Amino acid sequence: MNVTQEAKNKEPRVSFEFFPPNSDDAELSLWKTVKRLAPLDPKFVSVTYGADGSTRERTHRVIKRILTDTTLNAVPHLTCVGASRQDVDSLADKYWHLGVRKLVALRGDPEGGAEADYVPHKDGYAFGSDLVEGLLEKHPFDLVVGAYPETHPQALSEEADLDSLRRKVDAGAKCAITQFFFDDTIFLKFRDRVESAGIKVELIPGILPVTNYKTLIRFAGSCGVSLPSSLADLFYGLDDDVTTRQHIAAHVAVSQVEALGREGVRDFHFYTLNRAELSFTVCHAIGVRGSK
Repeated sequence: MNVTQEAKNKEPRVSFEFFPPNSDDAELSLWKTVKRLAPLDPKFVSVTYGADGSTRERTHRVIKRILTDTTLNAVPHLTCVGASRQDVDSLADKYWHLGVRKLVALRGDPEGGAEADYVPHKDGYAFGSDLVEGLLEKHPFDLVVGAYPETHPQALSEEADLDSLRRKVDAGAKCAITQFFFDDTIFLKFRDRVESAGIKVELIPGILPVTNYKTLIRFAGSCGVSLPSSLADLFYGLDDDVTTRQHIAAHVAVSQVEALGREGVRDFHFYTLNRAELSFTVCHAIGVRGSK
């Protein structure tokens, strides 16, 4: 292997998450973001599925356009909440025939969010592991699942949450993207726990560049994510200073990715919130430059 290829093999690898737009302005913003990030050659880009499956058709449209208008590997989220097996299987068939070979398979959140009581659809897949098993019976998808370094808000315990991940992996998932976090030791301890439990799965940390700290507080609270006091200190007094907030946000995310890289982490999944600037800045800073 030549020196150039060896160096390239050590570069960070990234993927990006988008959500389906709900207005014309949001649609325009999304496609500007896709266009801006595409030259970075991400491993894949995922498109989310709203709570209770509420964006099913919009997610499908976005995936179809990405596949048609770009060379990106488009990866739809597919959930089982609020849907029958027939509906889920039908959508999986549509994706397969579009050329989709990778899916993010999730139980999904109820309409009330991650903390709301979850009730399986009477004719649906009950949990994420059931969904993984059912999808693989339909087609040989490459399936990605979710993982929670700080434990899912509805899990009975850390051990129960780890068992849930194990069931999804045993059902055929090969990779798990984590919920976002801001204390790297939380991810590293979780990685150790997964390894100690004998769960053979690739773990990709989810990175959320902060755009608005007040919004983050609400978001983190609903997801059970802890926020270190150092983060609050960095954003203190910047509510009306967008430019400085952007600089601080980039610094936080770059520092986080670099620290994880020193611990052997190579893959990173960015929750873009359909905004390109911060994710692009962080990628440039860590050496992900893509095609010119």
